[in-house]
Amino acid sequence: MPEPAAPVRRPLFVVFEGGEGSGKSTQARGLHRRLQRIGLSSLVTRDPCGTEYGRAIERRLKRSKQFPPATELFMFAAARSLLTADVIRPALLAGAIVISDRYAPSSVAYQGYGRGIALGTIESLNRLATGGIRPDLIVLLDIPPDKGLARKQGDAWDRFHHEGLSFHDKVRKGYLEMARAEPYCWTIVDATLPSRTIAALIWARVAGMLSGHFPV
Repeated sequence: MPEPAAPVRRPLFVVFEGGEGSGKSTQARGLHRRLQRIGLSSLVTRDPCGTEYGRAIERRLKRSKQFPPATELFMFAAARSLLTADVIRPALLAGAIVISDRYAPSSVAYQGYGRGIALGTIESLNRLATGGIRPDLIVLLDIPPDKGLARKQGDAWDRFHHEGLSFHDKVRKGYLEMARAEPYCWTIVDATLPSRTIAALIWARVAGMLSGHFPV
């Protein structure tokens, strides 16, 4: 049997999660800029498209109606494995604060609650894909699906944006159940609030965590 991956010694790993149109990318980039302004080394990435291979997978997945749920799950897991090995783990080992727009919980919400694949199967696959690296903080930007999807009107065709509301309701339910089950590492933020208010709420949580590692 291969030896388990060495534990990662890191300052902080923050993940943004949420349904379509919740503002994850905006808030992830904003947190990255704020950390840089106060002199902390920070890297922002996206799951699954934080590597060249991941970008190719995302393009195929989002533009095709032909992939069954299991294939969708495996493709995301493959991209996540590369992202973790090539981007996230090295950055954490180098001492950077890593911010990711989506990570393993997305598969639980979308392919588990949304598509109906057994949660145990997804959790096992996620452990393998991530090498056991777990976020220190997961920010759930919660928004009613109809409001989030309305923000996406006019965007290019996307298999997830064009799922029915019942699918997105299941995804939202999955996120909320995960967050409530692990309140020590999740924080729920109302994504319908003004962007600056959301950023301030996120910063209050992150700054509190950083105070044990860096002078903030």
